[in-house]
Amino acid sequence: MILSAPALAQAPAADAAAADAAAAEAEQGLGEIVVTATRSAQSIQKVPISMQALGAEKLQERQVKGLSDFAALLPSVSFEGIGPGRNTAFFRGIVPAGGAYASVGYYLDDMPITGTEVPDIHAYDLERVEALSGPQGTLYGAGSLAGTIRLITNKPKLDKFEFGYDVEANKYGKGDFGGQLESYINVPLAPMLAVRAMGYYRRDGGYIDNTPNNGTFNDGSSSTLTLGDNNPNTSYTLDNSDIAKDDYNTIREFGGRFQLLWQPTEGWDITPEITAQKQVARGYFGYDPRVGDLEVHDYDQTKNDDRWYQAALSIHGHIGDWDIVSATGYFKRRTRTLNDYTYYTVTYDGFGPGYESYLQFFDNCTGSGASQQCQMINPTQYYHADTHRNKFTQELRISTPKDWPFDVTVGGFYQRQKNELNTSYAIRGLDTITGYTATGGGDVAGGLIGVPAMYGIAYDEEGNPYFDTSDVINANGNPLGTMILGTQAVKGDAFYYVEQDQLYHDKAIFAEGHYNITPTLKLTGGIRYFWTDYKVRGFAGVAGSAAGVGCTTPLPDDERLTCVNTNPNAADGTGRYKEDGETHKVALDWQFQPDKMVYFNYSTGFRPGGFNRPLRIRSLGKIVNVAPFKSETLTNFEVGVKTTWNNIFRFNAAVYYEKWNNIQYGVVVSGAQGAGMTGNAGKAEVKGIEYDADLRLGKVTISTSGAFNDAKLKGDFCNFALNTETESIAQLSSCTLGEFVEGSSPPTPQVAAANGTRLPRQPRFKGTTSIRYDTDLGDYAAYVQGAALYQTGATQDLNVESNELLGNTKGFVSFDFSGGIKKDNWSVTLFLQNAFDKRGQLTRNTFCSIDFCANSSRTFTIKPQFFGIRFGQKF
Repeated sequence: MILSAPALAQAPAADAAAADAAAAEAEQGLGEIVVTATRSAQSIQKVPISMQALGAEKLQERQVKGLSDFAALLPSVSFEGIGPGRNTAFFRGIVPAGGAYASVGYYLDDMPITGTEVPDIHAYDLERVEALSGPQGTLYGAGSLAGTIRLITNKPKLDKFEFGYDVEANKYGKGDFGGQLESYINVPLAPMLAVRAMGYYRRDGGYIDNTPNNGTFNDGSSSTLTLGDNNPNTSYTLDNSDIAKDDYNTIREFGGRFQLLWQPTEGWDITPEITAQKQVARGYFGYDPRVGDLEVHDYDQTKNDDRWYQAALSIHGHIGDWDIVSATGYFKRRTRTLNDYTYYTVTYDGFGPGYESYLQFFDNCTGSGASQQCQMINPTQYYHADTHRNKFTQELRISTPKDWPFDVTVGGFYQRQKNELNTSYAIRGLDTITGYTATGGGDVAGGLIGVPAMYGIAYDEEGNPYFDTSDVINANGNPLGTMILGTQAVKGDAFYYVEQDQLYHDKAIFAEGHYNITPTLKLTGGIRYFWTDYKVRGFAGVAGSAAGVGCTTPLPDDERLTCVNTNPNAADGTGRYKEDGETHKVALDWQFQPDKMVYFNYSTGFRPGGFNRPLRIRSLGKIVNVAPFKSETLTNFEVGVKTTWNNIFRFNAAVYYEKWNNIQYGVVVSGAQGAGMTGNAGKAEVKGIEYDADLRLGKVTISTSGAFNDAKLKGDFCNFALNTETESIAQLSSCTLGEFVEGSSPPTPQVAAANGTRLPRQPRFKGTTSIRYDTDLGDYAAYVQGAALYQTGATQDLNVESNELLGNTKGFVSFDFSGGIKKDNWSVTLFLQNAFDKRGQLTRNTFCSIDFCANSSRTFTIKPQFFGIRFGQKF
């Protein structure tokens, strides 16, 4: 179903009216789809914006538990990520791959949780999920460049007691068992006071097997590392048998919500609420086809511990005939993440001689001085991060009296967000090692591995290493020793470390109004002026990066920000970016029959630019400047129809054309040791169609929805490269297809993507169709339903070379079936998802840069076969 409405804060009473109105109509044909996005119960067939919604019944029928589940049912929505709490949604092929802001707004009721890798909010006791396609900048700001997703909760009711629970047992076809327990309660405490609470516990069994590698990598080659030299005496064989486990990608989570509704006087609603959730997801949720079906080779733990809460206060009232809404929120989230990073080490091992200092580390020594002998430790990297996010939001809106000949809503918005990043690309035990091999030490003639070095190592004209006796680095070392004493750890066990404080401020004023030109012709207009600023201060880099700004490593464990290299050009080391601008919209709709409408919508969206920190270039041995990246804009032209026929057939459709300028794109620059920056890739356009239809013939209901998107680059995307003359990194001013950047190593194509290249992640076509049959079996109400999900393949990266490394996903069709019976206050449902156990490919991702880790990419699919039974009661 396609809904249409700019979404504002709604009153709890209006929510109840909407739900009651929908229930009353359910027995008569299709019934009216009612939303409260404009703070009053209104048919979505009357409002001129393309929008899709999943109601509470649909969410339950299709076993929706979180973002990846409902995204699969929204044709215009795609997403990328590597597991729960680490996914990012996109609309209509607008898929940025860089930048500080998200392109899609993500809301729980009126409060934004906007950002990349949003939390996997549990879908229970929800009234609906709304997906607004296209720019929503007028009402939602910079975080809604391409669209907005809203999760609308059920609100407290003053007039009745409610209690319900649902118990579910489930299993992945060849995987493990799982289940969940959910419950809610609504209690009127007084004529003007009520509370509502929800709580749940969920455990998902896994379906990915981390299998023993048995001495080989995923391509069948030996898993013995050569450790950056040609010396047969230096090697390390990777073995994951200690952590190999079947069905290792489990989820355990629990959470709840508490809401209070107080009506101190007629026309005023005060609704405080708090929602909290903890989710622990283990393992990868994608698999490696090179290893086997639903199998991977992981060599270290992968885990995401995601906990958050959101406190909100909504006040809705009237002063005279003026309508006032205040929405205040505070969101706090902490994620602690572990991730296997072994294949980054494997990549460096494949670079050949000269990388000993990245791969050979020693501890567990015997002897002392020149006779000391140390043992090599496991050189593989792993990732661990501790990230804190805090966001305060305040919005105030005032609407004109309803008896005016036009209506206008004006408002103001303020948001402050602080992120604290503590991220380590680490090697276990690196902080306590005795030393590491000097560059060239593995191949120097007569060199002793793991023995303290007396002399430094240099290279002759033919590139052969030798002991430089003029360079005494340790008078107590062995003349043939190759081990440099000390550690390359930056902080703790991190080889590469990121420690930053990020601060965002967003302010805006906005207005949106409607005017009826004639009784059936309505004009809508809106505008938003905004001011945004961003500050970042901290450190990112290896030990050499710290030394480059005068810091001694390892950095102290008990203090943060003792070394700052974010912006050496600023006295306080802080990187800053600020910007202001406006977005606007105009819509015209014609209600040419009471149940049929055609509309035109023109809207714009905006995503701010940002600061790029300087990067350390290995070949230069110094830090170079990187230009800021510019803001990107999206302009949307849309024509749509919304029609209902005899209350048994509903058909809605929208045709759109979008222009996307200054695409923000993350780039790993050649020679920057895997570090990245964000640049502007150029322009793109999207042409598409969205539709949905429902047909009810007696006891049979057929529903279908889909979207076609033709999204492609307009003009060549010139690559980014180091300019050795200016010692800065910037986009090439011109580029030629087939040519390489002069002096780049490895060679970098001048053209990253040519004119006409498809935008990534979005299938050309995506849709879903369901057929439901309702009947009575004696005293029991029963139903059976079959549904199909289908989509075409998609590219995976805008950079053509990177996309070739990843490969495109393939199109697929999958089928779901469910059935249930209901009597009085109880119900039983049986379900079978992905009945034929298809590997419907959604995305392919790597955890580190594609250039380095394409050989360890994972394919993320729809759920494998998944079945279960649910029992519930409502009182």
